[in-house]
Amino acid sequence: MKAMILAAGRGERMQPLTLTTPKPLLPAAGKPLIEHCIENLVSGGFTEIVINLSHLGEQIRRYCGDGKLWGATIEYSDEGEIALETAGGIAKALPLLGNQPFLVINADIVCDYPLSKLKNQTIDLAHLVMIDNPPHHPEGDFGLTTDNLLSQHESPKLTFSGIGIYHPDLFAGIKPEPLKLRPILNQAIAANRISGEKYAGLWMDIGTPERLQEVDWILGNR
Repeated sequence: MKAMILAAGRGERMQPLTLTTPKPLLPAAGKPLIEHCIENLVSGGFTEIVINLSHLGEQIRRYCGDGKLWGATIEYSDEGEIALETAGGIAKALPLLGNQPFLVINADIVCDYPLSKLKNQTIDLAHLVMIDNPPHHPEGDFGLTTDNLLSQHESPKLTFSGIGIYHPDLFAGIKPEPLKLRPILNQAIAANRISGEKYAGLWMDIGTPERLQEVDWILGNR
């Protein structure tokens, strides 16, 4: 199964750090966030990796190279100066990802979720890893039914972790242009075609300089 790292965002909440350095290259515990991500993927058995690029993307390409340093192969989906958001970015990368289900993970999260579990996950259109709502996202995203299906009506709401398995059919007909993922998910969830699970281990969204400092401390003391 191939994996895609979402690394094209501008990281506006991380400014001024991201004015000259792309967010995935910001360091935590002595190495860039994206390197932690690549290492987690490889340790979980995901060695064929696609990374999308936009803001200062050439820095990411130069740092990660072809992936051999980590025992992986890395290809790039370059979105140019205007990032295509999540759904548009995935749609553009589909020729590199193939016609089988694939993993997508955000470059700016740190977690200890065992990614190897997802290699054998059976899906319809998608399977998302959900977490308890963090302080910066108290309203959550979706509920989880007793049948492990995502729901927009079930309570309590949980937050999408940024880790998921997707079938290419979820993006059928979507053009490689700026489009968020939420509307695509909403439509498939309404049709009961997305499953999910709750994870309670370490998870952090590195959305602010303060959270970057926090994760630097956590990883540095593990």
